Amino acid sequence: MQLDYIHNINNSGENMIRLYNFDKSQAIRFRKSIVDSIITKKKSLYLNELDFIEARNCELTLRLADDDIGIVTEDTVLFFCDLTLEGFHEMVTLLEPFCLKETKGYQWLYDIDNETDFLFSPGGTW
Repeated sequence: MQLDYIHNINNSGENMIRLYNFDKSQAIRFRKSIVDSIITKKKSLYLNELDFIEARNCELTLRLADDDIGIVTEDTVLFFCDLTLEGFHEMVTLLEPFCLKETKGYQWLYDIDNETDFLFSPGGTW
């Protein structure tokens, strides 16, 4: 599974963090990491420390927040995905199809109006 940041993906100036190039087993491990760290233990999850994720040009930490803010950064290298507990429960639900079978589909992991989207795509496309 690879993690990267892509600047200016459309004419609106939006950006994205992308998790891609993975199979069903890695999707299961990612989902389990969110459940174990964030939902169960209420702790932040630093994706760059997960042994099945290769970061290409950014760092991403998932953390609990009082409001669903989405992905934020100050320097386009170190990113934070701030969601409520409900937001992470929704993310886990959105990951479920990738954990049940191999697929070529993709999923945006939240629906928040901010500058940086979060894409989960085995093939890297959207």
